[in-house]
Amino acid sequence: MSIQPPFGRLITAMVTPFNSDGAIDWDGVATLAQHLVDTGHDGIAVNGTTGEAPTTKSSEKLEIIKVVKSVVGEKICVLSGAGDNETAYTVEQAKRSQDAGADALLVVTPYYNKPPQAGIEAHFRAVAAATDLPIMMYDIPGRTGVEIESDTIVKLFESVKNIVALKDAKGNIAATSWVIKRSGIPVYSGDDILNLPFLSVGAVGFVSVCGHTAGLELKAMLDAWFAGDAPRALEIHQKLLPVFTGTFRTQGAILTKAAMSLMGLPGGTTRLPLVDATEAQIEQLRKDLIAGGITLKK
Repeated sequence: MSIQPPFGRLITAMVTPFNSDGAIDWDGVATLAQHLVDTGHDGIAVNGTTGEAPTTKSSEKLEIIKVVKSVVGEKICVLSGAGDNETAYTVEQAKRSQDAGADALLVVTPYYNKPPQAGIEAHFRAVAAATDLPIMMYDIPGRTGVEIESDTIVKLFESVKNIVALKDAKGNIAATSWVIKRSGIPVYSGDDILNLPFLSVGAVGFVSVCGHTAGLELKAMLDAWFAGDAPRALEIHQKLLPVFTGTFRTQGAILTKAAMSLMGLPGGTTRLPLVDATEAQIEQLRKDLIAGGITLKK
């Protein structure tokens, strides 16, 4: 049985470009959103870690939703991160995000306080009850300190009507295989270098970072896979390996912003505690992107 993707197949977690004074470059936000539309995306995820959400104010997050939505209209889906380590704040941010025009929510496991599975389950139920928007759960224990265990994923998907998908950045494809078999939950790969392996166990698409630079290629990989052309999908995967590796030689938002600048797009600066890429890092990134077939303007 084919699992249908609720938000399309190709989504990129968009960076938030900042000016040199630390303010958001709003024209840059709009330009990047249009770039993602032009490179075959079905959705854009804003206000995630790649968007430096830990350093943006709630008011800025809501304005990002509005600006991106004003660019993409109804053409593609806009998901907004609303997760926090406090459930009450997450609930309020979910409501505010809906009011600002988000089409869906990306909700991460509560981080740092390491709740038990009962607390994780209660957290997601509370957020889902507070909004009409469809929710993609986000499982990334390397950042949050705790995973959403398989039983919890299955229980939430089967019992909460607006929990409709999972972004999986756990790196445990065996566990993901069982979750898909048990529940049929639509899973999106949250780790670019594992995109093709995730497809092989039943994932429906990607929530990518490398979609900033290689969106057309990732779309071609998805199209080939779902057309039954696995050799072509593998060919694209292997071609993009330098991009997948190069983008994460340091924190992904740092090098993605540098890559946008190399492509003539508004990457902008970072906000502390992130720091901008060094000249040496940019030069290595340039080599990685060129090796992966990415056209640069600088």
